[in-house]
Amino acid sequence: MQMNISGHHVELTPAIRAYVTEKLQRLSKHFDHLIAIDCILKVEKLEHVAEATVKAAGRTLFADASAPDMYAAIDLLSDKLDRQVRKYKNRLRDNHHGRQENAASNF
Repeated sequence: MQMNISGHHVELTPAIRAYVTEKLQRLSKHFDHLIAIDCILKVEKLEHVAEATVKAAGRTLFADASAPDMYAAIDLLSDKLDRQVRKYKNRLRDNHHGRQENAASNF
């Protein structure tokens, strides 16, 4: 999985890069077919904003989160993406599971 982390109006320290990488690696535990993650960290006035686009097999997922602290924004972002990935994986599994049952009942 390719991961691209960039910052707008914020300096990306090695600690922030490591934290983002650690949090977003958690997504690959739920779904193996992740192709790339593009994460943008930025500061808008007093809010820290984290947004990410996840390219998975067959779908592109997007989430953003804002908080007064950058680490809190990254946590919120990772939780949102985690829910979206699990929902997408369940949808794929349910659709494929239903096709097999229908094919078996036709015989």
